[in-house]
Amino acid sequence: MSHPSTARLLFASSHPGPTVTVTVLATVIAAAVGHPVWLVVLVALAVVVGQLSIGLANDWIDADRDRAVGRMDKPVAQGRIAVDTVRRAALVTAAAAVALSVPLGPVAGIAHVVLVGAGWAYDAGLKRTVWSVVPFVVAFGLLPVVAVSAGGAGWWPAWWAIATGAVFGVAIHCTNVLPDLLDDAATGVRGFPHRLGLRGAGVLAFGALVVAAALVLGGQLGGPGPARGSAVVLAVAGTVVVVVSAVVGVRLVFAGRPTRTLFRLVIASSLVLVVELAVAGARLVA
Repeated sequence: MSHPSTARLLFASSHPGPTVTVTVLATVIAAAVGHPVWLVVLVALAVVVGQLSIGLANDWIDADRDRAVGRMDKPVAQGRIAVDTVRRAALVTAAAAVALSVPLGPVAGIAHVVLVGAGWAYDAGLKRTVWSVVPFVVAFGLLPVVAVSAGGAGWWPAWWAIATGAVFGVAIHCTNVLPDLLDDAATGVRGFPHRLGLRGAGVLAFGALVVAAALVLGGQLGGPGPARGSAVVLAVAGTVVVVVSAVVGVRLVFAGRPTRTLFRLVIASSLVLVVELAVAGARLVA
């Protein structure tokens, strides 16, 4: 059997699922508001590099903790790649993310640097405090700013788009943590979801998901230039799908099954919401 390359091991250490999801969200929003192709590509590149840096930093900083609880999904914890290699990759991608933020323009560039900084702050210690949810609220709330304001044209996202991102960040954080509650408790991690417990954090997560769906629906149906015709049907259908996903998630939580399925439900719902945002188009711009 051939051994995985360093690049593949680094990618596995970067939390590829969330990295890809966040990049897709930013890219679709940037395309939906009508940015030129080169700017959409630049947004995607800056965001993916920034997310890679956050994921790599997480595995580097948590290497000892992940070894202690036997995390088999972490190459660093398994000893398949050196901690120093992951640390260097995290620092290089962080520097590249800052460099790529500059051509996005002052508003989007600063927003992206703050977004990446929030992710690093979580990795570096906020995850162990009651404030662990704050980096997610900040980062996902700023994501529409990065995508819409890119290029320095003076555009700003609609308030509901920022609110949707911020609320969605709560759902992402809580469902991502739930399967690790016991491992985290064993290694002294007691963030915001840990203090709420399985049911409290689970209900909050899927409640936030429903609120995010309602904000997207309201943003499309209300305000100037509301959606019409098939766009309304798609918006309503998307909201129904997200609400059903939330109901399934809450049932799993009360059944005492904090599996990765909860996080996957939120990720799948995010893809539904991003389709709605793509249809929203110009309504994303304030």
